[in-house]
Amino acid sequence: MMLLDGLFAPLEFEFMRNALMIAFLMGILGAVVGSYLIVQQMGMIGDVISHAVLPGVSIAFFLGLNLSIGAFISGIMSALVMAAIRTQSRIKVDTAMALTLPTFLGVGVILISVLKTNRVDLSHILFGDILGVRQEDVLQILIITLIILVLNQLFYKELQFYTFDPLGAKACGLPVNIMYFGLVCAITLTIVASMQTVGALLVMSLLVGPAITAYLLVKELYQMMILGSVLGIFSGISGMYISYYLDIPSGPAIVIVVFISFVLALLFSPTQGILTAKKNNLKKVL
Repeated sequence: MMLLDGLFAPLEFEFMRNALMIAFLMGILGAVVGSYLIVQQMGMIGDVISHAVLPGVSIAFFLGLNLSIGAFISGIMSALVMAAIRTQSRIKVDTAMALTLPTFLGVGVILISVLKTNRVDLSHILFGDILGVRQEDVLQILIITLIILVLNQLFYKELQFYTFDPLGAKACGLPVNIMYFGLVCAITLTIVASMQTVGALLVMSLLVGPAITAYLLVKELYQMMILGSVLGIFSGISGMYISYYLDIPSGPAIVIVVFISFVLALLFSPTQGILTAKKNNLKKVL
């Protein structure tokens, strides 16, 4: 009874119900999109986009527009800049990312000063405020999640081919540039949605953490998405309850649970775990 009371007590508050729903949806969304990032070794592109949303947020605030619209446009522009640098020069993608991230971040800070948008809450953008979400925010993330899931289902085979063999996909006539742009849009939408929960600085945890944990446990891409979603949901909801009962910030609590899950997989994965590998090697020696 005490356990049930502990589970249901937070649900008496609307802000907790909204926050738990957001955590549930973000667990799914982050794992599905993050699985593509992990397999394509593009994890850092999400980090760049998550920092590059600041100029768009500043302009949207100045014009009185929805901040998510500005963040989305700015994130897409940063990805296009990286792609242009990579394709039009000998500069590698990691160097392009290293240049793009501070540039967009610096432009954002300048715009806040020039446009007099000092009321933009940087701490809210960087660290999120999952307890402040409204039902409209839940609906927005639900729509984004459904769109991503439907598109993933419709084009899964093509995306899988492109993910594992981009050159082969291009040779077969698949529109790889459009697929890359679509993936960037999915990443940006996920980051925009996550700004409300864990914030731009911590969004990489939801994008990469559950997916890379699943990567250590399963072999197929679709299995990564399914198991990653389960882990993401568990991390989000567990982090919320931990935050509620220990009175600590929600975003960092979720991130810590994500990291603990990864460490456990890293140590005890049946095929790739550090401790299980040593145990298997010992058995072979004996």
